[in-house]
Amino acid sequence: MAWSEPCCVNVNRTWKGRAIHKQWTRTKKRRLTKPRQSKRQIIAFSYRRPPHPNTNFPSNNSSVRQGLVRQTDIREATKTREATAGHEGRALRSSSSDAAPSESASEQGGHCDVFADRAELLPELYGGSNLDNAVVVESEKGVVASDNGCCSEIGASMLRKGGHAVDAAVATALCIGVVNPMASGIGGGAFMIVQSSSTSKTEAYNMRETAPLAASQDMYENNPSAKYYGALSMGVPGEIAGLHQAWLKHGRLAWSTLFQPSIKLAKEGFVVAPYLARRIEVSAKMILNDPGLRQVFAPGGKLLRAGNTCYNVELGQSLEAIAEQGPDAFYDGSVGEKLVKDVREAGGILTMEDLRNYKVEVTDAMSVEVMGYTAFGMQPPSSGTLGFKLVMDIINGYGDSNAAEGNLGMHRLIEAIKHMFAVRMNLADPNFVSISEYMSEMLSPSFAKQLRQRILDDTTFPSEHYKYKWSQLKGHGTSHFGIVDAERNAVSMTTTVNYPFGGGVLSPSTGIVLNNEMADFSIPTEVSSDRLPPAPANFIQPNKRPLSSMTPLIITKDNQLAGVIGGSGGMDIIPAVTQVFLNHFVLGMEPSDAVQYPRLYHSLIPNVVHYENYTCINGNHIELADERKLFLKERGHKLEARAGGGIVQLVVHSLQSTLDSGHMSCEDFNSGVVHGTLTAVSDPRKDARPAAV
Repeated sequence: MAWSEPCCVNVNRTWKGRAIHKQWTRTKKRRLTKPRQSKRQIIAFSYRRPPHPNTNFPSNNSSVRQGLVRQTDIREATKTREATAGHEGRALRSSSSDAAPSESASEQGGHCDVFADRAELLPELYGGSNLDNAVVVESEKGVVASDNGCCSEIGASMLRKGGHAVDAAVATALCIGVVNPMASGIGGGAFMIVQSSSTSKTEAYNMRETAPLAASQDMYENNPSAKYYGALSMGVPGEIAGLHQAWLKHGRLAWSTLFQPSIKLAKEGFVVAPYLARRIEVSAKMILNDPGLRQVFAPGGKLLRAGNTCYNVELGQSLEAIAEQGPDAFYDGSVGEKLVKDVREAGGILTMEDLRNYKVEVTDAMSVEVMGYTAFGMQPPSSGTLGFKLVMDIINGYGDSNAAEGNLGMHRLIEAIKHMFAVRMNLADPNFVSISEYMSEMLSPSFAKQLRQRILDDTTFPSEHYKYKWSQLKGHGTSHFGIVDAERNAVSMTTTVNYPFGGGVLSPSTGIVLNNEMADFSIPTEVSSDRLPPAPANFIQPNKRPLSSMTPLIITKDNQLAGVIGGSGGMDIIPAVTQVFLNHFVLGMEPSDAVQYPRLYHSLIPNVVHYENYTCINGNHIELADERKLFLKERGHKLEARAGGGIVQLVVHSLQSTLDSGHMSCEDFNSGVVHGTLTAVSDPRKDARPAAV
């Protein structure tokens, strides 16, 4: 079973048949405001619609996008809740926007009832049952889109308390580390993009793990598997340091307040959601072989299943210490000392000196112009922003909407992704290797033009055509969330422990899952399946950060916030984020359709197109249309179905037009600030639910 096999929302019907064609039209006013989500129960895999009004492409209404979108139906319970919510849009919230949620612990142990006023929603928030339309919420006051409903709600609760988007990000990240520990946690690292509405400045927080001081490029020569599994695969964690630094600059709520919901979940229990249950099942051997993992996820030797209650008391105690003492508890205190002791007893090389020396890098975010938008993202060692920019420049160079949509657009996109992967392994941590030449190349329109000229519309090519030099690193896991608050401060954050459950070790005395980020380095002695040499730029050095595919982005249009996007899934992140961006911002799909639309993946080696074709846990089927498969096969592509891929969270900000200016406050009118509707979409391929203020 693939590591990222998804869990989707429930659909009561399955339709397989001919395409449903729908011609979309809008008035001028509708083009200036966000199109409303229709409450429909349809399954459409071919429909027509003009491209997004903000794109540089000319409109071409005759072009057709084909795929398979399983749009969820709306239950009567959902309608009832919306009708009584006292809120415009479809955000799931209490009728009183000013009411602070209760933080009382659950007597049941595991429901997300730190929110007493939302008790009726608790099963849905945890994935115990599915609220069909909960993958989309709307609000004008703030939203959180994460891959866990409880964590989205915890983040939104911080916004309701008057917190900044960064406050919500800290609380959301901590929660995900508790309830989705296979993907992230305080034993890992992250990339965070923060945009301030008051200054229009966008910052990048690099809290990625670093190689320990005792690490070397030949440290795995006698034991290659230790790079991937065990305590020796651990990099120095950065998440707590990075979250604290962002909070120091932007936070409004007390540091300890942001920890309380997650402390309760860890100590008093949370319900195991279907996605976590599947990861536990797939990782059963690893969990049962590690005392720490076994204690939490297989108490008494019996693996936890969906609906069971999971306790991680030691993690709750670690979070309590960090909440009370700040990051020093982790990097120069009791939590760090316990962690180092456990790591070294398990064969690792982490020291207190490593923790004390850890530094977060804070820089201006990297900005790239893409099809009339500005995307703000991470500098290397992330390859995400540069990879996204290169693929989009190749597509944009065709100059019309047909380049990005329809069967031919799909073929061109695959080819562009292959060219991108051929050059990304030249990147590395710029503090250790000079990569300015390769960065300039990937940002250059002329380089994109050269690659585009190597793409033919009627055929694909053998791998050698793409002039690759280095072996690709196959990443895994991660978690992503996007947050926008009432003032339109925005956060895009991707966090990870790398592989599912990191290196397969949980520190028994701290409850922390150890990352295996050393797996993201290249090593001279490694022989890959593609028989290519490892990339020297990414060799291990002490304090160096490994190359990453994480792609947290904040999107603006004419200096106004347009959206927040990012994803999880290792090497699948860049293709997944690119496709969702194209779907909504260029092709004009509704936000929910843009996320749920079937996606394609290619990693250059092997030379295979992987397409989504699977039935999710609760019956929802996502599949590429047969016509599209045939089109690709006719051009020489080798296709393989795959039960998994990237998981994308999307927030869209639709600006009010001058036609709606009568509804603006005097303060907003005088300040020139125009706030429209926020739409948050969490990917239904996972136990994902957004939340609104």
